Amino acid sequence: MSGQSPDRDEDIVLAGEYALNLLSEDEAAAFEARLAAEPELRTLYAAWAEDFATMTDAVVPVTPPPSVLSRVEGRIFPEPARPARPGLLERFGLAGLAAAVLAVALFFGADLAVRAPTSPAEPAYTAQIAAEDGSLVVAAAYDAETERLFLDRREGAVPAGRALELWLIAGEAAPVSLGLLSDDPVTVVNVAEDLQGALAGGVLAISDEPPGGSPTGAPTGPVVATGPITDA
Repeated sequence: MSGQSPDRDEDIVLAGEYALNLLSEDEAAAFEARLAAEPELRTLYAAWAEDFATMTDAVVPVTPPPSVLSRVEGRIFPEPARPARPGLLERFGLAGLAAAVLAVALFFGADLAVRAPTSPAEPAYTAQIAAEDGSLVVAAAYDAETERLFLDRREGAVPAGRALELWLIAGEAAPVSLGLLSDDPVTVVNVAEDLQGALAGGVLAISDEPPGGSPTGAPTGPVVATGPITDA
């Protein structure tokens, strides 16, 4: 990755740390807000996610003894530095990031820790985004207090080598991208302040797009699911 600008190098590392769930809650929220607005950052994250997903394809699963986990944690997060451990950039640098990820993957296989956010108990708005044949069903709930949209994919999956992009359609206005659906069942999207007023009476739609999302700022693939936004 030589020749990249310092800011891009930092974004590459940040996308890798987010994909591995190494960011704090505030850092992850800030990164998710940028994902909704920066197509290039979504491309970096998609590249990391794809690399991580295929990294252990050739690894034969082996059940380790219970003592392995505690030894691995002790090596990676030695006391007393564990409460405020340095980021991957400080510890390994860009060149060592992939090697560090591979070491973790070999110990834990596909069971890397995944953040599991929960939908708000009292959402301001909800929507059922569904395909006509029921092959894709996503339940959406908007938390007005945190200004976040929680998306629970209950049926269907992100197509291999493609991306599912979420769009907000308000009246006759052009669709506005809210970001990409995660490969995980639950996705959390930060809704920009200037879009929050458009939620009431709007429609949420999901389109099939190339990795990293639409390159044009408008849906380029087929719209596979839609659902009206209603008051909860």
